[in-house]
Amino acid sequence: MSTHLLLVEDDREIARIVQDHLRRQGYKVTWSSTGLEGWEDFHSGSFDLVMVDLMLPEMDGFTLCKNIRLSSNVPLLIISARHEDESKVKGLELGADDYVTKPFSLSELSARISSHLRRFRRYESEEVQPRFKKYEGGLIIDEDNQLVTLRDQPIALTLKEWALLQLLAQNPQRAFSKKELYEHVWHQVNIEGNNTVSVHVKSLRTKLGEDIRDPLYIQTVWGTGYRFIGELAT
Repeated sequence: MSTHLLLVEDDREIARIVQDHLRRQGYKVTWSSTGLEGWEDFHSGSFDLVMVDLMLPEMDGFTLCKNIRLSSNVPLLIISARHEDESKVKGLELGADDYVTKPFSLSELSARISSHLRRFRRYESEEVQPRFKKYEGGLIIDEDNQLVTLRDQPIALTLKEWALLQLLAQNPQRAFSKKELYEHVWHQVNIEGNNTVSVHVKSLRTKLGEDIRDPLYIQTVWGTGYRFIGELAT
């Protein structure tokens, strides 16, 4: 099976040149022309490496990188005409593995892609993340079978409730804004005044038997959003 790359680039000519070059090297390449399209393509496909421009319509490259990194360790390369150090530092802090400035040579891009793919394959062979977790208070999250139980009783979650719980639990103690949660779970750009996340978190908390004043699992971060505070059972 050929290595599958995702290219998110709004400049049609640059995208064509990069695609043609990489396909000649044997890669399968999917092209997205907007940030939102790239986010949707990333979730609907399986990719070995992602290349993202920063100046994208609908969803900017920084937001796209952050969303991708929250759900995957796939190699992530930023390709941008922005040369300032601030943009490079911000991109790398959001989880990008490399930053390539335009204009760039196609041979250099190929070398960087090859290097990151080799490193990631070594990492994948060594890193095994537990996907069955037991928490204090009787909560069990079984990601492989998409099952949640509380004190030995199965909890029926909707797809969105499951996605919210999975994202929060995979990133313990990390505070998520409602905007981040909406864009990650619903794969759409958040609109001011949207209370969809609040409604779903309230339903999720009810099913988990949470006391909002003294939660075991989902804590409100006032002025921001929510974080997962569940402690793994010993």
